[in-house]
Amino acid sequence: MRPLRTLIRDVRVFDGFRTIPRADVLIDGDRISGPGFPGPDLLIDGTGRTLLPGLIDAHTHTFDGSLAHALTYGVTTELDMFCLPSNLARQRKLAERDDVADLRSAGVLATAPGGHPTAVMTAMAATLDEPNDAVGRFDTIEDPAQAGEFVAARLAEGSDYLKIVIDDGSSSGTSPTPTIGRELATALVDAARAVGLRTVAHVATARDTAIALDAGVDGLAHVWSDKVPGHPDNAELVHRAATQGVFVISTLVYIESLVGADTPRSTNAAYVAKALHRAGVPLLAGTDANPYAPLHGDGLHRELELLTRAGLTPPQALTATTSAPARHFGLPDRGRIAPGLRADLVLVEGDPTQDITATREIAAIWRRGERLSRTSMG
Repeated sequence: MRPLRTLIRDVRVFDGFRTIPRADVLIDGDRISGPGFPGPDLLIDGTGRTLLPGLIDAHTHTFDGSLAHALTYGVTTELDMFCLPSNLARQRKLAERDDVADLRSAGVLATAPGGHPTAVMTAMAATLDEPNDAVGRFDTIEDPAQAGEFVAARLAEGSDYLKIVIDDGSSSGTSPTPTIGRELATALVDAARAVGLRTVAHVATARDTAIALDAGVDGLAHVWSDKVPGHPDNAELVHRAATQGVFVISTLVYIESLVGADTPRSTNAAYVAKALHRAGVPLLAGTDANPYAPLHGDGLHRELELLTRAGLTPPQALTATTSAPARHFGLPDRGRIAPGLRADLVLVEGDPTQDITATREIAAIWRRGERLSRTSMG
């Protein structure tokens, strides 16, 4: 049976990099088709609307229901940053379907015994399906000599990249937490690079960030938020990040959910994001979505708003949730609108290239060419 062909006519297109004021886009099966196509089976009027690549949330924590909820908000791919093996196997199976978001994952992150997020997972244990896994029964690491073995185990479990936790708890004002230091972080980066895995470091403070940059990570999973605007450490770290070519996942909405809007820490985080952007450091839109807050899907739209408040233009914010995460996480089949790529698409009312809040005005969502039903979208 021939795949269904859907033509979206006279639509504004943000292709992942630039805005095309008016175009026709054909969905042919699970792919975006090029010009010269035959007559469509279904015609959709794109007048006054904008077609976007499916949104990518570059930092989530995925549990049952997360992927389905994310897709209803136009998030067609989640990049999970910590998932226990049994849960990951279940979520990967779910992600094979077209009515939930796709998934990539770090699997088990690298942290010191008793280090972050052990306390968080213990607190969540009562609400998780597998509390025995949640109370710290996952691999940890404390010796650089273990780095190769640790990374090999992650690779065997199917991790798509390696996340390294460098966080002693000082940013939250808690008791000191065991953490990975410079020598171990460097050993983990080297071991991951040897087997082709990207490395992303969880950081919260300027000190954490310096260690991560010393270790040579590919990206940072948060902006640091402990230094006030104008502090010299900010300028030094921004320069280092730009020079070393790292990307930074912003997670401004996560910080806002922890401490509130317009608080010192949120203000610091926004300042750092703006400084990184001005220095040419690639910012990827990520939320740190989890079972509580921020919410999967919805949180990403708030993240885009916060990025524009931090100085990104709406098209730059859209790039941060489409082509930028696709490029930095090695996903060449998505994040753009171009012939031959996956038909992961979001059609919205209005023009989010001028007003970023228009990303919330969703008219239609496609995941691998399958249109999400209005019932599923609520």
